Amino acid sequence: MAYRIPNKNPIDVEQRVAVGVSIPFNANDVFNKTYTTTDQIKSNIINYILTDKGERVFNVNFGSSLRRYVFENSNLENSTLLQQTLKTELQTNFPNVQFNQISVTPNYDENTIDISIVYTIYNGPENQINITI
Repeated sequence: MAYRIPNKNPIDVEQRVAVGVSIPFNANDVFNKTYTTTDQIKSNIINYILTDKGERVFNVNFGSSLRRYVFENSNLENSTLLQQTLKTELQTNFPNVQFNQISVTPNYDENTIDISIVYTIYNGPENQINITI
């Protein structure tokens, strides 16, 4: 009988070795450690979205163009443009991640933008990130 070996990243083999740190930094020890690559990829995507282009010193192309849209007038045209920009930026910077759905919804009453990202890693289960800015 055939047995399918589940896809597992080689970094995830050792359970006690941390892969990185998670965002937000709100633990008692300041940093929450991540022990799997899926958790670290989620933190990397959040970090990418919240970082502005030109903010990193030696990597000025890292980051999204989100701040450019935050102070614009909130309308449907700007939200679709932001959605398309985010999708192309994320696909080029995270080639191992398949982004299934990215939605940008402006909340006019609270002056916020809700960003929802549904993605899969290594043909695994779907993960979701919700960010309100």
